[in-house]
Amino acid sequence: MDIKDILKTVDHTLLTQTATSEEILTLCDDGIKYGVASVCIPPCYVNLAKKHVQDKLKVCTVIGFPNGYSTTETKIYETIDAISDGADEIDMVINLGKVKDKKYDEVKDEISKIKEVCQGRILKVIIETCLLTEDEKIEMCHVVEESGADFIKTSTGFSTKGATFDDVKLFKENLREGFGIKAAGGIQSLDDAIKFLELGATRLGTSRIVKLAKNEVGITA
Repeated sequence: MDIKDILKTVDHTLLTQTATSEEILTLCDDGIKYGVASVCIPPCYVNLAKKHVQDKLKVCTVIGFPNGYSTTETKIYETIDAISDGADEIDMVINLGKVKDKKYDEVKDEISKIKEVCQGRILKVIIETCLLTEDEKIEMCHVVEESGADFIKTSTGFSTKGATFDDVKLFKENLREGFGIKAAGGIQSLDDAIKFLELGATRLGTSRIVKLAKNEVGITA
């Protein structure tokens, strides 16, 4: 698989608590140069990033991040605010406590309400696979698919583990053909990236692939 094809699937990510404006702008510049799908950044930097990239690059941000237990009303406000600042894509975290309570209809309702205020923008739903049982992961495939969202996403990268090959394989087996799958967290190498894509992922959330393209592969825009 060509490195440039891999880069087209990457949400080039910087979500650390200490991220500075300078680091965000560098992330954006690299995203444009290397042809990634988007940059995924904290909500407080969306307006800065969008003004910087204009229409050259999609800007993605996170909602209810990283724990997911904000109220639905808070998540809706966060989404509306992010879109008003220029966000092109939204990655939201589900309420994991409600999954554990088997309140799947409430989880689906929250996702649907957030999708409604996305105004046609892509919505990715983070289910934090490392905290769920296999049965809960399968149930969440159905919930996310029925909610109107566009992608299911493995992980925040802020919990006990990130994406695994087994989870992406499970997603692929339990979602309709063509539904978006995002593997995120802990993608360390080009080999990892390729395997995730071969298993069915259509987006990769990672900070490392662009660095590998620069340092190991040495491609230029």
